[in-house]
Amino acid sequence: MINGAHAIVYSKDPEKDRAFFKDVLGLPHVDVGHGWLIFALPPAEVAIHPGEENGRHELYLMVSDLERLLGEMAKRGISCAPPRTLGWGVLAEVTLPGGGALGVYEARHARPVWPRQAKPRRAAPMKRAGRGAPSRRAKANPKARPSGRPRRKASRKR
Repeated sequence: MINGAHAIVYSKDPEKDRAFFKDVLGLPHVDVGHGWLIFALPPAEVAIHPGEENGRHELYLMVSDLERLLGEMAKRGISCAPPRTLGWGVLAEVTLPGGGALGVYEARHARPVWPRQAKPRRAAPMKRAGRGAPSRRAKANPKARPSGRPRRKASRKR
């Protein structure tokens, strides 16, 4: 089933916008090669709005204190549209270095909660070629096979 969401921000200057997400917003990230950064986002939600066209999507980052975020952006010389108070929250737009805009808002609506996920499973250990070193169980039981499982007694048919 679904275990996350992947959003894409298109940019005329992706290097500058990646640096903004990394250095200004401080989002954790991984480099998947050739400077392509994938950023971690906090828990997310999705809303379905009526529209005149299909295939149009928007990304908004949610904050707990919009005034504080806008103050931090001002200290860094990043321009932002003035906040607008709407029924569902307070909305502003941050101008990205690449020229685009990123919506940020402080929610005043109910927030859905994702059900707790089971603890992640540990990856199965990789099998080694050949016999390798005996396991702890094998050391404790010298009659055990190299896999650590005890040998079965041979059954005799009469």
